[in-house]
Amino acid sequence: MPRQARHAPGEVIHHVLNRAAGKMELFRHDADYAAFQRVLVQTLELIPIRVCGYCLMPTHWHLVLWPAKDGELSRFMQRLTITHVRRWLEHRHRVGLGSVYQGRYKSFPVQDDAHFSTLMRYVHRNPLNAGLVKQAEDWKWSSLFAGLTPDAPRVPICSWPVGRRKDWTMWVNQPQTSLEEQWLQRSLKHSRPFGSAQWTGRMEREMALPPLRPRGRPPKNVSRT
Repeated sequence: MPRQARHAPGEVIHHVLNRAAGKMELFRHDADYAAFQRVLVQTLELIPIRVCGYCLMPTHWHLVLWPAKDGELSRFMQRLTITHVRRWLEHRHRVGLGSVYQGRYKSFPVQDDAHFSTLMRYVHRNPLNAGLVKQAEDWKWSSLFAGLTPDAPRVPICSWPVGRRKDWTMWVNQPQTSLEEQWLQRSLKHSRPFGSAQWTGRMEREMALPPLRPRGRPPKNVSRT
């Protein structure tokens, strides 16, 4: 039986995503990715928040963040985004020439059980799904690569709320089920909680989210660690 959510609202893990405006490339060269990582580290020094993982893609990025209190996530994301936008525009001499991001970041909470592992697997699989690498661990700009490579840029990664399976990297490289992908896309598209039906219902009430029109049956289980 799935666990009950045991955290206060400010302690719930969140997946955070933002995309470039007009399908523009945020990151064209290694230096662009490295610059974002530096901004991420510098923001963490000012506003510490637990980072469970991340993946930077050419037109967007994924962060999985675990705030300790209410308001921490929004403060961190505001500082991170403002700093990155300012430096991105200055570097390209495009100040005043349009937006960098589509808008405010999107986020959704995730339950700290097997659903968290499913989410992290999805995040780490992004470059593989996009055909950028043959193995997910070969993508230099994710926490999966950083965890396997001692000299990778050091974005501090916290301990996970669930144990990581010993064959994690091999498992990441295996396709996710269509049902997992369907419910992850639901959370991504509509910013809805990702978890068991009971936990999701509770979070939606706390977030005062309007009901979505039902579309199929929710998954009874997700991949287990």
